[in-house]
Amino acid sequence: MAAAAAASTVRRRLPPPSCFAPRATMLLAAAVALLVVPPCRVAVDAQPAPGFYPSKRFRARPFYRDFRNLWGAQHQSVAGGEVTIWLDSTSGSGFKSRRSFRSGYFGADIKLQPGYTAGVITAFYLSNSEAHPGFHDEVDMEFLGTTPGRPYTLQTNVYVRGSGDGGRGRAVGREVKFHLDWFDPTADFHHYAILWTPTQIIFYVDDVPIRRYGPARGSAAAATFPRRPMWVYGSIWDASSWATDDGRYRADYRFSPFVARFTGLRLRACPARGPPRCHAPRPGPSSSRLSPQQEAAMRWVQRNHMVYNYCLDPKRNHALTPECLHPAGDHAW
Repeated sequence: MAAAAAASTVRRRLPPPSCFAPRATMLLAAAVALLVVPPCRVAVDAQPAPGFYPSKRFRARPFYRDFRNLWGAQHQSVAGGEVTIWLDSTSGSGFKSRRSFRSGYFGADIKLQPGYTAGVITAFYLSNSEAHPGFHDEVDMEFLGTTPGRPYTLQTNVYVRGSGDGGRGRAVGREVKFHLDWFDPTADFHHYAILWTPTQIIFYVDDVPIRRYGPARGSAAAATFPRRPMWVYGSIWDASSWATDDGRYRADYRFSPFVARFTGLRLRACPARGPPRCHAPRPGPSSSRLSPQQEAAMRWVQRNHMVYNYCLDPKRNHALTPECLHPAGDHAW
């Protein structure tokens, strides 16, 4: 699938055939060409602007106002609104929101470590695993470490009502993966966010929607969409058994500490015990749907940078993921 996407990208970026015409032919046709067609030029498949920027609508707050250390306190430092967490051979680290939420916008500016980071996962996610052990819900943005010269992979995932508690090989994940190769996630901070509403989950990178997930239709809806309150987490940990090329490359602590920096934490969310009138922010400029411009930006990311989609994997048993077969409304995964 990745190879086909790469070939498609190459084809889109080739000049039109007329650009390779002999020079004499081009000169003879110049006058006519100026009248009937635009000048010949190499097409550039640039990222479209989304036209709507949800992260700009919400103000970041100091870390300790909304979060606390969860584990690895000796591998975590906080300065105002920025928290730095790191992994070495002794421990990783994680933090957790002070409250749980039933819906909302959850965002963070994150800067990843360059160089050899294979086997290491930096994560920003929603979960209720502590409240419902063995039967939990989870919405993930996981940055899978890599080797020099290769891009980070951003894995988005949704677990519902214990589908992530079956153990390796038995869990039912809903993974969609992207190579972060249209920018450098290690050179500066970039904004990553999850919008969770009662009807959809949207993942954003720098305000560009990259994935929209919705429940299956009818009776399968409850089993395919998280509706119980969740907390917000950030962490860094060793996942050498699977994170990079299915475990081929493992964490090498000669390159440690592995550091992840979070700042600009934004929560515009409805607390679990908040008033019924509280609603999640809208995903687009004027409605509960993405705008046509946002949809175009999302298609661009998926066309050029998506490298895995569980709904398109012929090895998966899609009877376990009915949202792939019968999505609610527009196709969303």
